[in-house]
Amino acid sequence: MNLSQKLRIAEIFKSIQGEGGRIGTPSLFIRVSGCNLRCGWCDTPYASWNPEGPTMSLEEILKQVDASQIQDIVLTGGEPMLFDAIEDLIVQLKLRNHFVTVETAGTVYREMSANLMSISPKLKNSVPTNEPIWATKHEKLRSNLEPLKKLIKRYDFQLKFVVIPENEGEIQEIKDILNSLGRIKPDQVYLMPEGRDPSVLLKRAKQLVPICLETGWRIAPRYQIDLFGDTRGT
Repeated sequence: MNLSQKLRIAEIFKSIQGEGGRIGTPSLFIRVSGCNLRCGWCDTPYASWNPEGPTMSLEEILKQVDASQIQDIVLTGGEPMLFDAIEDLIVQLKLRNHFVTVETAGTVYREMSANLMSISPKLKNSVPTNEPIWATKHEKLRSNLEPLKKLIKRYDFQLKFVVIPENEGEIQEIKDILNSLGRIKPDQVYLMPEGRDPSVLLKRAKQLVPICLETGWRIAPRYQIDLFGDTRGT
């Protein structure tokens, strides 16, 4: 175990988990900087389009974890699954008896001891159409479901789809993805309205209610936006 391994960290902060099945849980978020995708609506460009933040050793990261006294740890990004050092970081977190959630787009597979894979497969609405080079790379990566299939076979998971309800065909796109993955329980599927403004999120969440009533899927609010607004460190 090499604690001198380093990760570029956009931010580390305490907050309340605002999305998915562990919503409302006090959590320490470790946001790794760097991503293999470039979503057009990305809400953390400082960890993807323009990665920033200091390079920190695992030892330095773990000191902040220990000082936080928070049990739930969320490894997010960017795309934390890109980096080898994330495996040893999770080993150390588990040795400290933390509940570890990894937030990932599902385009990379790794063998780790995470408690929960919070996977957000990207729909066509994520393609950065104004950036042709990235659009091609993004489309190729998001369309490859093989890593995702391996992740849901190996880990406890939830699937969070960012949805723009006004876009025709998005619900069928989700159904097609789920059909290709095999048997997925409806309560493992979350529809998360796209947006960074509480009024937009509320409007779109209301549009998703009939769909969830029909399918048994769940609506995933972005509770952190309601609590704190569209701000970093929340």
